[in-house]
Amino acid sequence: MPSASTKAAATDAVADSRLSPGRPGYRRMSFALFAAGIATFALLYSTQALLPAVSADFGVSASAASWSVSAATGALALCVLPLSALSERFGRRGLMSASLVVAVAVGLLVPFAPSLEWLVALRAVQGAALAGVPASAMAYLAEEVRPKALVAAIGLFVAGNSIGGMSGRIVTGWVAQLWGWRAALAAVGLMALVCAVVFRLMVPRARHFTPGPLSPRALASTVRTHLSDPLLLRLYAIGALFMTVFGAVYTVIGYRLVEAPFSLPQGVIGSIFLVYLVGTVSSAAAGRLVGRMGRRGALYLAVTTTTAGLLLSLADTLASVLAGLVLITAGFFAGHAVASSSVSRTATTGRAQASALYQSAYYLGSSAGGTLGAVAFHAGGWAGTVLLGLVAVLGVVSLTLYGTHAARVENRKSRETYNRAASPSVLRA
Repeated sequence: MPSASTKAAATDAVADSRLSPGRPGYRRMSFALFAAGIATFALLYSTQALLPAVSADFGVSASAASWSVSAATGALALCVLPLSALSERFGRRGLMSASLVVAVAVGLLVPFAPSLEWLVALRAVQGAALAGVPASAMAYLAEEVRPKALVAAIGLFVAGNSIGGMSGRIVTGWVAQLWGWRAALAAVGLMALVCAVVFRLMVPRARHFTPGPLSPRALASTVRTHLSDPLLLRLYAIGALFMTVFGAVYTVIGYRLVEAPFSLPQGVIGSIFLVYLVGTVSSAAAGRLVGRMGRRGALYLAVTTTTAGLLLSLADTLASVLAGLVLITAGFFAGHAVASSSVSRTATTGRAQASALYQSAYYLGSSAGGTLGAVAFHAGGWAGTVLLGLVAVLGVVSLTLYGTHAARVENRKSRETYNRAASPSVLRA
C-alpha cells in the first residue's frame, strides 16, 4: 500500500504537470479559450444591439423583439447541464469544438429568417448549441490549469466573452446602419467562424481528463449534491442576479439611445459597446482582487460599482449614461469572474456539473433580465429598468451578507468545539 508521502508526491506531480503562466501550452490554451469566448458572446447576443431595427422591420414591440435574445440565452440555460454530462463522457475539447461548429452554422442561417417567429426559433437552436462551450470550458480549465492560476485563467475566458460581446455589437451596429440588420447578423456569423477555426487549431489536448460513465442516475445524484451545498447555491444565485442587471441594461439601452434626447444612429449606438473593454480589464483583474480583498470583499466592490453605475445612468446626458455603463460593465464582469471561479474551486467532484448549474442560473438571469428589462422599460422608461437592476443588486448584497454571517458562525462553532476538546475539565470528564 502506498504511503501518505507517496500519495502526496503523486498529487504534487499531477499539479506540477498542469498549465500555469510561463509554462508551455498555457499561452495557446488562453488564446484558444479567449477565441471561444469571443465567438460565444458575439453569437449569443448578436441581435441585442439590433433590437430597435428588428422591431421596426417586423412591426413588433421592444418586449416581443427581446425574445430574439432571451430565446438564445434561455435555451443555453436549459441545455448546459445535459451537455456538461456529455463532456464528462466524451471530453471537454471535442464538445466545445462541436458546439461552435453547430452554432456558427445556425448563425449563418439566422439572417434569412422570414419572420420574428423564425428568428426566435433559430436563435433558440443557436443558444442550445452554444451551451456546450460554457458547459465544458470551466471544467476544462479546472482540470488543466494549476489551482493558483485558475481565477486568472477563467478571468481571461470571461474577458473573451466581453470582447465578443463588444465586437459583435460594434460590428452589427455599423453594418446595420449601412446594409441592414440581416447583413449585420451575417457579419457576426463570419467573425464567429474565424474564431471557431482559431480555437480548434490552438486549444491543447486535455492531459488530465478522465472519461466517466454517462449515467442519468449519477448525474442526478451529482446535481443533488451541488444543490444541497449552501455556498454553491449562493454563488448560483449571485451569478443569476448579476446577469439580470446586465441583461436588462444592455437589452434596453439601444431603445433609450435611439429616442430623444439622444436620437443616436445605429452605428453610434453599436460603438457605445466599446465600454465592454472595461469588462475585459475588470474580469482579468478578478484574481488580484480576490487575493487582496477575499471573495466576499471583491463581490462587495463589484456590487458597489454596479449600483453607482445604475444611479449615474439615470441622468439625461450622454456623458452620464456612458459613465454609468462603464461602471455597470466593470462591476458585472468582476462579480461574474469571482463567482464563477469560486464555483470551480468549491466543487471538489462533478466540476462540470457544478459549473453547468452556475451557467444555467447565469443565463436564466440573462433571459429574465432581457425580458423583464424590456417590460420595465415599456412600463416606466429607463427608470423602470434601473429599478429592476437595483432590486437584483440588493439580492446580491443580501446573499453576500448572509454568506459572511454564516462563515462567522461556522468559524465560531469550530473554535468552540476545539476549545471544548482541548479543555482539561472535558478531558477528565
